[in-house]
Amino acid sequence: MVEAQTWTTRRGSTTRLEANEVVLDIPSTPHGDVRNTVGSILSPTILTALIIASWYLSNIGVLLLNKYLLSIYGYRFPIFLTMLHMLSCAAYSSAAITWTQIVPPQQIQSRRQFAKILGLSAIFCFSVVCGNTSLRYIPVSFNQAIGATTPFFTAVFAFVVTCKRESAEVYLALLPVVMGIVVASNSEPLFHLFGFLICVGSTAGRALKSVVQGILLTSEAEKLHSMNLLLYMAPMAAFILLPFTLYIEGNVLFLTIEKAKQDPFIVVLLAGNATVAYLVNLTNFLVTKHTSALTLQVLGNAKAAVAAIVSVMIFRNPVNIMGMVGFAVTVSGVVLYSEARKRSKATGH
Repeated sequence: MVEAQTWTTRRGSTTRLEANEVVLDIPSTPHGDVRNTVGSILSPTILTALIIASWYLSNIGVLLLNKYLLSIYGYRFPIFLTMLHMLSCAAYSSAAITWTQIVPPQQIQSRRQFAKILGLSAIFCFSVVCGNTSLRYIPVSFNQAIGATTPFFTAVFAFVVTCKRESAEVYLALLPVVMGIVVASNSEPLFHLFGFLICVGSTAGRALKSVVQGILLTSEAEKLHSMNLLLYMAPMAAFILLPFTLYIEGNVLFLTIEKAKQDPFIVVLLAGNATVAYLVNLTNFLVTKHTSALTLQVLGNAKAAVAAIVSVMIFRNPVNIMGMVGFAVTVSGVVLYSEARKRSKATGH
């Protein structure tokens, strides 16, 4: 899957194969015939509203589908499922860039750039597989609460990897982010230690990828548009995942085919799930393009709460007051963190 959110996206950037995750500088995109045709039919306000609604539906939809497949339906192959997400993203990205020309095509310019993208793909695989696997053990609502701590890990990795220091106000704003998840974890009725740990690993991996990407793809010659980066990262990620799914999950392709013979609906579920995984990335790009990175950040803050509420309504997992309070504190901390970073940048710190 592709991760569905990021908390530090800039104008001209995008983040998640997840459920959350590809962040890079986006060069200006020339107007295409397809976009002009759509814009001539719908007013800008309606078009933007539809794009935002699609972003919400795809981000929440892929979470719910992953949870249903891995936990309710009983499809126990999160690595293979993630590989299907990557193959889907590669195919759809190729079609979107080649046929609709949604962005100008870009080529990998050197072995050095290829190696950098391969490294990012490895981190990306780790993050997405951990996130999908965690849904087998913990509720979507708890998964989203943990995912909301991404800014904390981003600040930690930015300091450790690049020695970048934030202002004291920014670090103080991270305290409720951490305290909220501590409260939510202690009061989670369906707490599962392994599910919790791999979800934390997924969140940390998403943050590490954004930091490393900011280091590796900084030169003008190596910058790739988000959709072009997805086009190259997705098949690399699938190639990385192939030996792991064969070793850990066994003859998963044969088992999936046998399952499809017994229940053809699994084909619809897997195909729909893989398609929605791509739509997460596409709508993430479109929201940034038609609004702003700040709007995407605000929507991301709200998305975690909306996804948690919807998942509780659908899967009926138990919740309690302290869990809701902890989640609310974490999301509030993320909002405070975002505001503190804006003020810090405005003052030049």
